[in-house]
Amino acid sequence: MNEFCLNLIFDYNITMIEMKVMGIALDTRTGSPIVVLHDKDNRKALPIWIGSAEASAIIRKIENITVTRPMTHDLVIDIVNKTGYNIDRIEINDVEKETYYAIIYMQKEVDGKIEEIEIDARPSDAIAIAIRVDAPIFVTANVLANGSVSCDTAKDEEEAKEFRDFIQTIKPSDFEKLIKHDKESDQ
Repeated sequence: MNEFCLNLIFDYNITMIEMKVMGIALDTRTGSPIVVLHDKDNRKALPIWIGSAEASAIIRKIENITVTRPMTHDLVIDIVNKTGYNIDRIEINDVEKETYYAIIYMQKEVDGKIEEIEIDARPSDAIAIAIRVDAPIFVTANVLANGSVSCDTAKDEEEAKEFRDFIQTIKPSDFEKLIKHDKESDQ
């Protein structure tokens, strides 16, 4: 357990957590739509305020509502596919002053190798695209820590106590063991 907790501390900023769209909610104060993501264990929920058009696009997909003509996110997917690329995944990788940032990862095979392109996107657009092609949605641990709300407070309290107990028992030699282990695995 000590090594796991130490690895968790060191990898905190680069860990990716897969999330799913829980649904769309409305901010009762402003009436603004919010897309709510949740982790696979339903322990954390990440609310992201979005625009009405993106909320509508996400709701249409969640409820399997078809339209006669392609909407913007459908058009983007068609363009991507016509170029030979596929949407591989999206990542919500940063938050700054309540503004979230995302990347859409597109891939195609060229001469037996996978070529990948990263496209900067608003999370709302990236999510609307990802759910249309069943691409996974990932969120970095630091974004989740900064913006998520707990869905299971009892489990969170238990883990917090466990972590506090761990911190109280950690010794400098534990870090030394971890550094030695990392050096050995690099060779």
